Amino acid sequence: MPVGLQAHGLYLLVQELLKQKVAKQPALVKALLKPETYPHRPRQIELVQTQMSFLFLTGDYVYKVKKPVDLGYLDYTTLEKRRFFCHQEIELNRRLCPQIYLEVVPITRIGRQFHLDGEGEVVEYAVKMRQLPRERMMDNLLTQNQVTEEMVVRVAEKLAAFHAEAETNPDIGTFGRPNAIGINTEENFTQTEKYIGISISVSKYHRIKTYTDNFLKLNESLLQRRVQNGRIKDCHGDLHAAHVCISDDIYIYDCIEFNDRFRYGDVASEVAFLAMDLDRYCRGDLSKAFVDAYVVTSGDNELFRLLNFYKCYRAYVRGKVASFMLDDPYIPDKGAALAAACGYFNLAYRYTREKPVLIIMAGLVGTGKTSVAEALGRSLGITVISSDIVRKRLAGISATEHHFEQYGGGIYSEEFSRKTYDAMFVQARELLSQGQSVILDASFRKRGDRLQARSLAEETNADFAVVECTLSKEMVKSRLERRLQEGTVSDGRWEIFEQQKRDFDKITEFPAENHLILDTSQSMSNIVSIITERIF
Repeated sequence: MPVGLQAHGLYLLVQELLKQKVAKQPALVKALLKPETYPHRPRQIELVQTQMSFLFLTGDYVYKVKKPVDLGYLDYTTLEKRRFFCHQEIELNRRLCPQIYLEVVPITRIGRQFHLDGEGEVVEYAVKMRQLPRERMMDNLLTQNQVTEEMVVRVAEKLAAFHAEAETNPDIGTFGRPNAIGINTEENFTQTEKYIGISISVSKYHRIKTYTDNFLKLNESLLQRRVQNGRIKDCHGDLHAAHVCISDDIYIYDCIEFNDRFRYGDVASEVAFLAMDLDRYCRGDLSKAFVDAYVVTSGDNELFRLLNFYKCYRAYVRGKVASFMLDDPYIPDKGAALAAACGYFNLAYRYTREKPVLIIMAGLVGTGKTSVAEALGRSLGITVISSDIVRKRLAGISATEHHFEQYGGGIYSEEFSRKTYDAMFVQARELLSQGQSVILDASFRKRGDRLQARSLAEETNADFAVVECTLSKEMVKSRLERRLQEGTVSDGRWEIFEQQKRDFDKITEFPAENHLILDTSQSMSNIVSIITERIF
């Protein structure tokens, strides 16, 4: 299961457990579940809880009441503190969401009757907001596959404009210094030692720690330059998909108001937070589009050098927080929390890869090479170079125009195939040299082409892997017949299969760690998970 869905399941579990405790809530909460407490008499009221607040959803408005808790990193224990942080929430969130954050409303009481903004003694305060449509929250849209590249570009542009105006000063800048970042990362590792062997393996823990420590040592001058150039800002602080609403406008809400130091940081860290969250929903393509758009808008090209480090940091923090839930007595079923923690830690581990990887797809026509390549590229945000597209571009014909040549003839002759592979290698070399991973989608039926691909990886200091796709003859025939009716780029058809099978050089030249054989009859999500776990 993708980690994004694991986290969503964890959220639902927590909400259900919190709902079970409503009967034990204080009189104020019970009163706010009654329409007569509100001046506009809502027809329906829904209670949502977090560790810090009660949220009352009334249709037109949301009223957020802070709990009288001290969690160490926040202190809401007195009425005056809660009033102060309500005003802070309004002021800070209006930077990105002025239309949504309306006012701080006193909650009053006369006898046993509570009222919002009424007569009597003030007993509490609420942040009043316009209620945004839940179905348009980015996390919900992601699970429905409804987030587009155009949407994330708009988010990036809004974020870049916000960062351009966000406050910075010498005090804020100190939070971007290497020693300050090191204090935060070391705290993460100390606090997660107890979960080694539970939600994170020994090897992954030490790999992530080594990567983090080495990055901070090797990039001191870069980090100091970020401070000097004013890239450390008063940011949002908690920018993940659940805090973005894509409706008639882009709404980025619910920033951290309770602790300034959680908002202060490098803008690259904030960008990496949402990029990481898109990655965990297996939408690396959207993650890449978001980051690219931010860099174009902001002109902050240095951000690319920091991206994986901050993605790793943000994913590790999320894994830590999910691990803390394993110790929460109010969560009897720890399965969802454990799955979420493992997913985040695995994601953090993936970001420690310091070399790009060249993956070549290999296999007979109809075995699913292109489908796997596209799904993997989309999940991880990796460029896919397709032999079908390159071949037809070289021939000067439309990608969707079919050329049903005899086997080995026309644009599928040995000579033209050689031109196709050479053109693919040229493209791949350029990307690999820039540190970008690449997937080459072709049959790679000849050993010489596969060896040339491995040589290319060695020359560009990239890791190398072959994913060989296999499928039963019956399923290949069915797929090829269906594919011809769907207007795909490929010219593959059943009569080619047997000829290609006889002409395919068996893959024996690579060690097992570089050669993954996959039966593509299984679900695509499972295939992508297997490849990701094995190669990344």
